[in-house]
Amino acid sequence: MPLLRRAGHDEAVLELLEESGRNVQRASLLLRDLLAGWPERPELARELVVCEHEGDRITHDIIHRIQGTHRRSAPFDPQDGHALATALDDIVDFAEQAADALVLYGVEAAMEQSTAMADVLVGAAEQVARALRNLRTGTELAPHLAEIHRLENEGDRLSRDAIASLFANGIDPMVVIRWKDIFESLEAAVDACETVAHLLEGIALKRGGRR
Repeated sequence: MPLLRRAGHDEAVLELLEESGRNVQRASLLLRDLLAGWPERPELARELVVCEHEGDRITHDIIHRIQGTHRRSAPFDPQDGHALATALDDIVDFAEQAADALVLYGVEAAMEQSTAMADVLVGAAEQVARALRNLRTGTELAPHLAEIHRLENEGDRLSRDAIASLFANGIDPMVVIRWKDIFESLEAAVDACETVAHLLEGIALKRGGRR
């Protein structure tokens, strides 16, 4: 799924999307490290809040640029750009939401399944960042998008197993509620990575059809 770069397009939009990809990747790494060392490094939760704010800023800049004065030179349909920017922001939002729940609920120790899901998120976020870099350079997206889809399936499996384990082991109902929220936030973050992959596939198809 190679892309053609076209003269006259607003490269700043593609650069902002690539910046968003780096922010997504950073957020996933922070969440993985937070869970792996919980509760030893609570400051990582605060760094995730910074990532969330940065994601909001980048999303605003992307949407302003593709829908404002630079609309005609946007590298793809403004509606697609809006959806892509929003989906990227969702990844960071859900990662921060999972971290916030750890703090809010006063979780004493991370469950093994949560660190496994965080590893999946890190892998998916890395592929998102690489795909967005390739979107800017006009190179192949397909391998990265395929890997995101594979990781999303793995995340679904881990999430189902994790939630099933909460109800199978006679855990305190309050603990079940807390961890169910955290697992659902982790799954939502991985799902948002797949949403990004679907949107990039659509953008690539449209651009390919205009050669």
